[in-house]
Amino acid sequence: MTHTQGGVRGDSGPAIAQLVAGRVLDVPDFPSPGVVFKDLMPLFADGEVFRQVIDAIVEHHGRDSFDVVAGIEARGFVIAAALAYATGVGVVPVRKAGKLPRAAYTASYELEYGKAALEVHQDAFTAGHRVLVVDDVLATGGTANATMDLVERAGGTIAGFSVLLELGFLGGRERLAPRPLHALLTV
Repeated sequence: MTHTQGGVRGDSGPAIAQLVAGRVLDVPDFPSPGVVFKDLMPLFADGEVFRQVIDAIVEHHGRDSFDVVAGIEARGFVIAAALAYATGVGVVPVRKAGKLPRAAYTASYELEYGKAALEVHQDAFTAGHRVLVVDDVLATGGTANATMDLVERAGGTIAGFSVLLELGFLGGRERLAPRPLHALLTV
C-alpha cells in the first residue's frame, strides 16, 4: 500500500518518502537528451538518512524473509551491501554484461533510453534461496524484470523487490505485476 501525505508518497509511509525526496537531485539530459536522471548520491552520503532508509527496507520485509540480497549494478550494490550487513545475510551482485569472471546467465532488456544486458553467476544461489532484489530507481521495469528472471534461472526464489525511488509515470510497477514492489518514494 502506498501512503501519501502532502503530495509525497511511498510504501513505507510519508516520513520515509519525504526523507528520500529531500535527498534526490535532478540531473537534466543525462545520460541522453530529454532524460532527467534522479541522482541519489546525496542520500548515500548522509549516514543518518542512509541508515533510516536501510532500516525502513528491513522493517518492510522482516529480517527473516530472505536469505541473500541481490543488488543491481551499480547503485543497487550500495543498498544490497548495507541490507546484507544489517540482516547478517550474503550479497550477490547482478552485473552488466561482460563483468563476471565465471559462467553466468545473461538477460537482455530495454531501458527508457536504450538497451542493455545483465548477468549473474550461474552458481550465485542454491535451490530455494529466498532473494531480496534491490536497486536505487525503478523506471520502466526492464532492469528489474531482467534481474528477477536471472535470479530465478540461477535457482533463487524472489522474496521481494525494493527500490528507493519509483518513477510511477513510466509504468514499471504495472510491468512487474504480479510481483510485489516496495518503493520508499514514488513520483
